[in-house]
Amino acid sequence: MNLSITGLHHVTAIASDPQRNLDFYVGVLGLRFVKRTVNFDDPGTYHFYFGDARGTPGTILTFFSWPGARRGIRGTGQIEATAFAIPPESVEYWLDRFKEHHVPAERTSARFGEEVIRFADPDGLLIELIASISIAGVEPWSDSTVPIEHSLRGFHGVSAALEGYEHTAKLLTDAFGYRLLEQSGNRFRFAASDERGIGRIIDLLCVPDGSAGRVAAGSVHHIAFRAHDDEEQRNWRHHLIALGYNVTPVIDRTYFHSIYFREPGGVLFEIATNSPGFASDESLKELGSNLRLPPWLEPTRSQIEEILPPIKIPTR
Repeated sequence: MNLSITGLHHVTAIASDPQRNLDFYVGVLGLRFVKRTVNFDDPGTYHFYFGDARGTPGTILTFFSWPGARRGIRGTGQIEATAFAIPPESVEYWLDRFKEHHVPAERTSARFGEEVIRFADPDGLLIELIASISIAGVEPWSDSTVPIEHSLRGFHGVSAALEGYEHTAKLLTDAFGYRLLEQSGNRFRFAASDERGIGRIIDLLCVPDGSAGRVAAGSVHHIAFRAHDDEEQRNWRHHLIALGYNVTPVIDRTYFHSIYFREPGGVLFEIATNSPGFASDESLKELGSNLRLPPWLEPTRSQIEEILPPIKIPTR
């Protein structure tokens, strides 16, 4: 069975205030509000999806919005930073934009030959913009608050902070088909084999003397990798179970199907299908405009809408 992962599907994090979350990711970062729905396991709270114009897998950052949630603690066993790719000529634009919006951001030293801008969202989630010459084919949103030429171009990758990296590295290389590209200090860079893929980079940070993190507001809840279709996902499930991982049954998330398991360092991994996609229940033009619920929650729509706080999408 010749299986290999081509890159990230989405990253899911935790936010506290839903309006503040919207204002930052749409108003400041210029992402499209792709889907307005609820946490299927906690339908009294929002689940927001942000991405490119179409909600292309590999561009999607999602948030469980839990008002009043306590702040997470950074540490091992979790994703330390989520990185988006930008064109190299956009670095100065973004530094100026962050200054204009009073977002503390720093231009760190180059990493593996690429410039890095590092900042935190209102909940403390670490985000990076990586100036990459290898920009994947995503569709920038024409109504973005950010000019198209400077828009975020999907995920560059993620950095995982781990007590030890070897077992996770073995999963990436032996099971997922990633290869070790480079090492710098305690940072080990792995990449999926598709050199034009979106979100193909995973950096493992070996932090043996670090304390365990606590996932809450401002933390990544899980990361998801792409599977082309249901058959490929089933093959992944059988393969991972054969390797000794505890893998969930396939779960219907309406816009994709999911399986979950914990990698050896403690990070929750998901493998999600590319289809049905975010235009399965509304047109591309309407994405994010209205609250969408899965069929099994539609009978309780009125009660859910009463509980959810009102929100307003930022515009240009």
